[in-house]
Amino acid sequence: EVQLVQSGGGEAQDGGSLTLSCAGVGFTFEDLSLGWFRQAPGKEREAVSCISSDNGPSYYSDSVKGRFHISRHNAKNTAYLQMDSLKPEDTAVYYCAASEFCGPDYDATPVNSWGLGTQVTVSS
Repeated sequence: EVQLVQSGGGEAQDGGSLTLSCAGVGFTFEDLSLGWFRQAPGKEREAVSCISSDNGPSYYSDSVKGRFHISRHNAKNTAYLQMDSLKPEDTAVYYCAASEFCGPDYDATPVNSWGLGTQVTVSS
């Protein structure tokens, strides 16, 4: 069974940092792109970032570019999202996603598997 097990998140102050992790189980981790989407209350889900299967090109939404950094360690079957300079508008539930594609159209890419989500709350 394909699973994405999320950890990390929680609460941070404005300007603080948090790290999200996403561990893949039940599939060949290095075959898929990994990324994160987020959904804030009352808003649509949006793509945040992704990294391609071979640790190649990554993508960041304009809202997080320069503040967030995505990476993956294929030997550990884990991807990471380092979130720095957090803002209250980053508050959302963050979902890890595995897909065939990572690029500028990541928001529209079909997702093979979703994590359960983890809450990130940034207070001012």
